[in-house]
Order: sequence, then C-alpha cells, then structure tokens
Amino acid sequence: MLNQTGPESHPETMPARLSAGAAVVEPASSAAAERPVTTGRTVDRSGHFGAGLRRFGKSVGAVWLLAVVLVGWEIYGRLGGSVFFPPLSKVLQHFGTMWLSSDASNLYLSDLFWDQVTTSLSRFARGWCLAVVVGIGVGVLLGRSRVAARMYNPVVRFFTSIPNTVLLPIAVQIFGVTDGMNIFLIFLGSVWVIMINTADGVAGVDPMWLRSARSLRLGRGTLYRRVVIPAAMPQVMAGLRVSLGIGLILMVISEIYATTAGLGYQIVVAQSSFQYLSMWSAFVLIGLIGIVLNAVFSVVERRVLRWQRRAGLAGL
Repeated sequence: MLNQTGPESHPETMPARLSAGAAVVEPASSAAAERPVTTGRTVDRSGHFGAGLRRFGKSVGAVWLLAVVLVGWEIYGRLGGSVFFPPLSKVLQHFGTMWLSSDASNLYLSDLFWDQVTTSLSRFARGWCLAVVVGIGVGVLLGRSRVAARMYNPVVRFFTSIPNTVLLPIAVQIFGVTDGMNIFLIFLGSVWVIMINTADGVAGVDPMWLRSARSLRLGRGTLYRRVVIPAAMPQVMAGLRVSLGIGLILMVISEIYATTAGLGYQIVVAQSSFQYLSMWSAFVLIGLIGIVLNAVFSVVERRVLRWQRRAGLAGL
C-alpha cells in the first residue's frame, strides 16, 4: 500500500514547491467564471432547408404519376371532344353535384350517396367479414394439419383457378336477384386468398418456437393465441389486404349484372340512359372508396404488426 502521508498528498504545501519561473495554476472555478460561456454549436439552417426539400421531393415522387394521368385525362378529354370520355374537370363538377349536394346535417353527402353507397358497403362488409372468419379459421386448420392440407388442397386450388365472375350465373340461379347473391359472390372471391395466406403463414412458423412453447407446457389455446397466430399474422394481413380489393371488385361486378341498387347499378342506369358524366362520377367514387378502405386497413395493419420492424413498401 502506498504511503499517502507525503507532502504531495497535501494541496496546501504544493505552491511552496513551485519554482519562481513556474506558471501559477488558477482554480477551475475562477477560470470558468472569467471565461465567456459558449455552446460550441451553430444553427445549420441549410440542413433544415435540405430536409424540407427532401420531404417535398418524396411527396412529389409519390404523386407525380397520378398527376400526369389526371392531366392527360383532362387534355385528352378536351381535345377528343367525345361524350363517352369527358374531361376530368366536367366529371369532378358533376361529381360534386351528384354526390356532395347536401347540407352539414348530412355531412354534405347527397341522399343518393346515403342510399346507394351504404347499400353497396353493407353487402361488401357482410361478404368480406364472412370470408375473413371462414378463411382464417380453415387456414389455421390447413396449416396445422398435414392430413387436412392434403385432403382439401385440391379443392382450394380448383376454386382459386376459377374466375369468380364465372360463378355469377350460378349464384343468381341459387339466390336470385337478392343481397344474398352479392354477399355470396364477394365471400367466394375473397375467402380463398385469405385461406391460402393463413395456411402458409401457420405452416411456416419456426419449429424452434413451437418446441420452446411445448417445453413451457403451454396449453393448446395459449399456444395458438401467443405463438402460432402472432407468427403467422404478417401473411394473414397480406391476404386480407389482397382480398379487400378483390371483394370491392366483385361488389361492383355483382351489382352491375344482378341487383336493383348500389354503385354498380348506378353505373348500369347511367350507361343505359346515356348519362356518361354520372357514369364517370360513379367510377371516381368507387376509386375513392377503395383508397379510403386501403388507408384504414394500413392503419390497422401497422397497429397489429407494430412489433415487426420492417419498412415494406413505405421504404421504397
């Protein structure tokens, strides 16, 4: 152990040991008090400008193709002069008159909107939700049971290879011109995509996770709720996203051929009565509904898969 009793261990004796030519070291507190305080940082306004410019560039890159299409639509419609393909400006003007001609008590949505759009979305919601329940349930069974997968795989592949619109005459013969026909067609077109993606996701769960769960003596219900379903959820959500677009398409197609109300029915009525602005306005409304549904689903997907660190298409 070192001896701490020497003159070096007493600060009060140290100034006596300095030579006459040595510099005197001032206390840190006094030196800091006399020295002006500076942060050493400068505001880089060019960096803020560059970040804003990059955000603006990303926004432009996201919508430039849509802007080009809309401008091309307007130019072609004005130069062509055809009543079958009107300019975008006239379509939007008629769109406001047709769908947005009401007061604040009706959220500025017309009576036609509440009558036709709610009818179509009700059919879509019932058919798609039924497809979600059946598709996920059967998909989990096929993904966990090899016997069931081998037994029902030919049936699943057969129906996925058939265009759903081909089954429209059969659905009309079975259900007639009723909401049941529309719901059945939406269900039949959406369920297979959900089922296949769910089965693939469940079958692809890491075996190490399953062995770890069994070593913890987890019950069957806890195993599915805590391990199998969360692990397969990315592919399940992918199937739901694809089925959303398929269901919307089949909603319109089924209403075009066999119904007495809905957006598809409005397209047929406008086309048969040569009201092409009304027909194009219905097209625009269907597109906007699809955008809103996908935006809502994206919010739900990010919340459900918040544990998954991936950029997806947003990282492109």
